[in-house]
Amino acid sequence: MTTPPPADDPSGLPFEGGAEAAESSDLARSAWRRGARLASLPLGFAGRATLGLGKKLTGTPAEAVTEEMQRRAADQLFRVLGELKGGAMKFGQALSMFESALPEEVAAPYRKHLSRLQDSAPPMPTSRVQSVLARELGGEWRSRFRSFEPRPAAAASIGQVHRAVWEDGRKVAVKVQYPGADEALRSDLKQIRRMSRLISPLAGGLDVEPLVDELADRIAEELDYTIEASSQQQAAVGFAGHPDFVVPEVIAQTSRVMVSEWLSGVPMSRAEGFEPERRNAIALRYVRFLFAGPSTVGLLHADPHPGNFLILPEDRLGVVDFGLVARLPEGLPPAMGRILRIAQRGDAATVTAGLREEGFVKADVDPSDLLDYLSPFVEPATVPEFQFTRDWMREQFQRVKDPTTSNGVATRLNLPPTYLLIHRVWLGGIAVLSQLNARAPFASVLEEFLPGYTEPSPN
Repeated sequence: MTTPPPADDPSGLPFEGGAEAAESSDLARSAWRRGARLASLPLGFAGRATLGLGKKLTGTPAEAVTEEMQRRAADQLFRVLGELKGGAMKFGQALSMFESALPEEVAAPYRKHLSRLQDSAPPMPTSRVQSVLARELGGEWRSRFRSFEPRPAAAASIGQVHRAVWEDGRKVAVKVQYPGADEALRSDLKQIRRMSRLISPLAGGLDVEPLVDELADRIAEELDYTIEASSQQQAAVGFAGHPDFVVPEVIAQTSRVMVSEWLSGVPMSRAEGFEPERRNAIALRYVRFLFAGPSTVGLLHADPHPGNFLILPEDRLGVVDFGLVARLPEGLPPAMGRILRIAQRGDAATVTAGLREEGFVKADVDPSDLLDYLSPFVEPATVPEFQFTRDWMREQFQRVKDPTTSNGVATRLNLPPTYLLIHRVWLGGIAVLSQLNARAPFASVLEEFLPGYTEPSPN
């Protein structure tokens, strides 16, 4: 029998008390409650704007009013997206990667709150964790563990992770999916998409609709932990013994529970505070992993936010959460490297022809405008080392967003399905490197891992 969540349950997710599917009436009530919380975001923003106008009229300095409004908006955004989990938090985590593209006066109050969405969220009650484990692993689930910590070590958008010791003595991470996560994901993303124009001001003007659409397209894959376990184990085997990367081995899994080896480390986001040499080395390792995956194990890790990467002893990089991957058994498309190399030479006409052949160009476009539009992807590869900064990221974001400078190039382009996740990783990786203020030999990574990049290009 399905019952509503307890009043003190912060997740707002429908509770499944047994093996039966949630009753539609309870799910409808849950969806209504979640929708109301999401609707409070733009309403709160409008209310603060009205209050701010009143303070300005009464003589409060405009700068102080603006700072207070942004601080309150950031606090509300984290509280609502983090507490709701589901698609709301998944959206917030994706948004957190791109704060480096926002103007500094907007980004500053959001940075602290959005970064918390990368690796934390309010946990669900212990009784609900035990209910999921009993249903998925059997009533004697405790016998499979020597110990199990009831408080989660981490809580994210659709599940939370507990420390435990497996029956053979290995330290393990037990990932438990929230009951009702599937309905919450679909309901939240649908609601956020409907409100995208109202939520955009809260996100500093970012166009949130394409981001939500991309998340919605991958719901089924992320919800099934057996799919994630298969991908993670494939990566664990392929990277076993690697000097720089560690992927934890999967020990057991069901569709809603996954048990894997425990990794002890700190989130990669902490690297921003490291001294430059160490920070740059970690950033380079991050880039190398993203590009090494397709050529080494046939998988592209497609959720590049820093919460999925851990700094281990000796600064090895631990990689978790393989819920979203692109399966590339033949590696990255050779056309990517070939076109990028041509773009570095400044041959706009050949670049346009190559992109048209790959399905990127859907209407007539001026080749020089297109090449200029692509500069954020091309520029870091044109020098031995490139310095990624928030200022550079903001400049690129504003330039391609402004129709007067981009000449409407974006409206003439199309993103082929085979490149959707590749584009997400490339853009997300650039955003993370900008957050880390990293200086990296980006071109050397392309030479090592990107097919077609070092091959002779046609004249």
